[in-house]
Amino acid sequence: MTEQIVRANGVDLCVETFGRPEDPAVLLIMGATGSMILWEDDFCRALAAAGRFVIRYDHRDTGRSTSYPPGEPGYTFTDLVEDPLGVLDALGIARAHVVGLSMGGGIAQALAVFHPDRLITLTLVATSPAGPNDPDLPPMAPALLEHFAAGGTPLPDWSDRDSVVDHLVAANRPFLGPRPVDEDAAKALAGKVFDRSPNVASSHNHLLVGGGEPWRERLGEVRVPTLVAHGDSDPLFPLGHGEALVAEIPGAELLVLPDTGHELPRGVWELLLTRLVEHTERGPVTAQG
Repeated sequence: MTEQIVRANGVDLCVETFGRPEDPAVLLIMGATGSMILWEDDFCRALAAAGRFVIRYDHRDTGRSTSYPPGEPGYTFTDLVEDPLGVLDALGIARAHVVGLSMGGGIAQALAVFHPDRLITLTLVATSPAGPNDPDLPPMAPALLEHFAAGGTPLPDWSDRDSVVDHLVAANRPFLGPRPVDEDAAKALAGKVFDRSPNVASSHNHLLVGGGEPWRERLGEVRVPTLVAHGDSDPLFPLGHGEALVAEIPGAELLVLPDTGHELPRGVWELLLTRLVEHTERGPVTAQG
């Protein structure tokens, strides 16, 4: 594990790597408001142990990357798409296997459409070709709609660690599937999120960001091998969103994650890692370029 600050796309981004640089590079892109540590250490270590050079990074406004005042994102979605390219450039990597979760999956789709030369393969986890409100895709689960209609999870005192930790754990619950939750582990991870960030409230800037070219109508142009992994109990993007991606991306394959919501629980790591290792065996032997 090596954590470093790199200058990419005009900002400072915190990057951490696992494994040997000479192995094929796998770039992990987290979802909205999420720092890189939500790609948990053990998941990254297991992927590295399978012969992959694993790269994760903090989005702007998360972790140790450049932060902006809450409510004032100084960037667009296009910048969030360009940032991972800057990470690869800083590491001297020409092409990578790209894995994106939720908003990170949107970023990964945009990369595959607008920067296809930088990808070896594409893996999309718990994401959508258009978002939760598209009329031709399944709507959010009723319980989640009711949660948002009631105002969502109350905001904490952002300066108080215990308040923020409790808030992060509570805010995640409506998105989970039926698997039991290790509350102690969830609180420990939320505590690390707080400790690594100058202002966790700034991560909500992701929800305010606009801009960027639409890509759904161009998914048919994607030519890199694509794996779509989707929970069968995802309340934000029901399984039909993953099925739409498979239908619209040529040759894409679907991996259904059982008893899984809008999340990546430990109980499906082995299943996903096995398929991900097989999927990323395609392409160049090394990722340095």
